[in-house]
Amino acid sequence: MTAKLPDLATEGGLFARLRDGARASWDTYVRHDFVRGMGDGSLPEACFRHYLVQDYLFLIHFARAYALAAFKADNLADMRAAAKSMGAILDLEMGLHVKYCAGWGIGEREMETAPEAQATLAYTRFVLERGLAGDLLDLHVALAPCVVGYAEIAAWLMNDPATRLDGNPYADWIRMYADPEYRAVARAQVELLDRLAGSRGGHARFAALLRTFEAASRLEAGFWEMGLRLGT
Repeated sequence: MTAKLPDLATEGGLFARLRDGARASWDTYVRHDFVRGMGDGSLPEACFRHYLVQDYLFLIHFARAYALAAFKADNLADMRAAAKSMGAILDLEMGLHVKYCAGWGIGEREMETAPEAQATLAYTRFVLERGLAGDLLDLHVALAPCVVGYAEIAAWLMNDPATRLDGNPYADWIRMYADPEYRAVARAQVELLDRLAGSRGGHARFAALLRTFEAASRLEAGFWEMGLRLGT
């Protein structure tokens, strides 16, 4: 195992408080059996392929969420940040995902025409609804379990004695989300939440934000469950 990766959360910051407040749901998500199966290589490959197809559809809606973030922003810096994130998904991450899936024998046409699983519908539409009904802080709280959670999952797997990287078909996925470049993206999301909390009354709204974060964590766990059970 590598040296232990540090926690991305800022002590006392909004993300740290949300994660602590939703600890049971958060741990169910980041320590899910799907995740453990990737770590030790025991996850059936059919489950992972099903997840990859749904993740492609998931990314399309996350690009829409960042377009919504640009609309909800009230200053140019936040608008540019949202546009940059949307562009990164559409112009870089989607291409990398298609290339990665090709290595698993999954073509882009197959992913484009696949029906959305209920778990995909549930989380992506929840994120968009939170953004439409609320403000920029509500939207980013709903996004955080995905953006930050994947980095935490990969860090945990990299340091878990049960994880096997040599000969593990999921090793590249683990390394990708443990990579410093992705961890920088996750850390930026933590810092954004902490900043928005200060400018948008996050402390006074904590109870409502916690409900959003906890629901999003449960929906992320449901996304893993969908993959594990090949659910539709």
